[in-house]
Amino acid sequence: MTSENTQKPLTFGKQLASVYLPTMIYEIGIGAVTPVIPLTALHLHANAAIAAFIVALLGIGQVVGDIPAGHLATRLGDRKAMLYGAAVTIVLLIMCAFAPNWEIFALGIFVLGMVNALFVLARQAYLTEVTPPMKRSLALSMLGGMTRIGSLIGPFFGGAVMSIFAMNVAGKAQDWLPGAFWTAVVLTIVTWIVVFAVPEIATPKTEAQVKAAQVSSGFILRKNAKMFMTLGLAIVLVGAVRQTSNTALPLWSAHIGLSASVTSYVYGLSGLLDALLFYPAGRMMDRFGRLWVAIPSMVILGGSILLIPFTHGVWSIAIVSLAMGLGNSIGAGMIMTISADMAPSDYRAQFLATCRMFGDTGSAAGPLLVAAGAEVGFLAGGIWLLGAFGLLAAVILGTTLEKYSIHANQRTRLAHGLTKRGRPIEK
Repeated sequence: MTSENTQKPLTFGKQLASVYLPTMIYEIGIGAVTPVIPLTALHLHANAAIAAFIVALLGIGQVVGDIPAGHLATRLGDRKAMLYGAAVTIVLLIMCAFAPNWEIFALGIFVLGMVNALFVLARQAYLTEVTPPMKRSLALSMLGGMTRIGSLIGPFFGGAVMSIFAMNVAGKAQDWLPGAFWTAVVLTIVTWIVVFAVPEIATPKTEAQVKAAQVSSGFILRKNAKMFMTLGLAIVLVGAVRQTSNTALPLWSAHIGLSASVTSYVYGLSGLLDALLFYPAGRMMDRFGRLWVAIPSMVILGGSILLIPFTHGVWSIAIVSLAMGLGNSIGAGMIMTISADMAPSDYRAQFLATCRMFGDTGSAAGPLLVAAGAEVGFLAGGIWLLGAFGLLAAVILGTTLEKYSIHANQRTRLAHGLTKRGRPIEK
C-alpha cells in the first residue's frame, strides 16, 4: 500500500492548467479520430475483420508503450514527456491522413497507441503523487472525465468536418474521412502550445531519486503476483469492455447501414453521459469507497453492450450508446484510483505503468474478439462475449478488491484505522 502524501496539494487552478486542460484538448483530437479508424480501414480496402484488428492496434500500441512510458515519465518529467509525445502524435496523424493503403495506416495507429500511453501515464502518476488519498478519486475521476469530454466533443468535431468537406463520388456525397485526422492535428498543436506555456510544477527529482524509482516490471509482477492474478484479471476485463464502444458501435453502425458522419454522431452520444457524471462518481468513491462505483459501472456497461446486436436503426443504437455512456461515466477514473491506492511510493510510476499494461491488454483484446466474430460472420457473438466480460469484472471486483485496497469501502477503512471518509483518526 502507498503511504499518505505529505506534499502540499495543488490548487484547482494549477491542476486545470497543468493537467486537465491539455488532457481535454488532446483527447478531443483522439475522440475525433477513434470512430473513423475502422471506417478509414474499410475505405483503404481492408475487410471488416482487418478493420477491427486495426482498431485493436491502438490498444496493442498502448500495451507495448506502457512500460517504456513509465521509465520515460520518471526520467523526463511530466512536461517534457507531454511535449515530445505531442510532437510525435502530430507526425503520426498526418501519416494516417495520407496513408495510401491499410498497411501504412495500421502502422500509424499502432505507434499512435504507444505515444498515447505516455500521455496518460504521465498525468496519472503526477496526480497520484500530489493528491491526498481521501481526495484521490475525485482528482483521477476528473482526469478520466477530461478524456470522456474529449470522447464526447471529438466525434462531433470530426463528423462536422467530414460532412462540410464531403466529396461527390459517382454523383453521391461521400464523407471526407481524412478530415477527422486533420482536426486532430490542429488540436494536438494546440495541446503542445498549452503544455509549453505552462511551466513544470512538479518537484524536480535528483538523479539518485530517478535511478531509485526505476525497477523492472518483472520485479513488480513477482512482488504482487497474487494481486495481478485476481484483481489484475478484472483490470484486463474492464479494459476490454470499455474499448467495445470504439469498435462495436462503428462496425455495428456500418452493419446496419449508417453513414460515417451519423456513426460519429452516434459514437459521440456514447460520450454524452460519459462526460457528465465523473464528478459525482469521484466524490462517491472518496466518500463511500471504490466498490460503490466499480460494481454498478460494470453491470450497467456490460448489460448495455449485450443489447447492441438487438439494434436495427439510428434511434435504437443511440439509446444503447447512451446506456453505455452512463455505465462508463460512473466508472471514470476507477481503475486509475484503484491502481493508485496500491501503488508503492518508491516506484509509483512503474507500478502504475504495469497496471495500465493489464488494462491496455484488455483494450487490445476486446476489438480482437469483435474481429474474430466478424471474420466468422458472427459479429454479434463477439459483442455479446464482451458484454459478459463486463458482468464478470463486476463479480471479481466485488470479491477481491477488499483484499488489496484500504479504500475499497468504509468497512476496510475502519479496519485499517481510518475514518469512514478515509482520513487518519486524530489521536
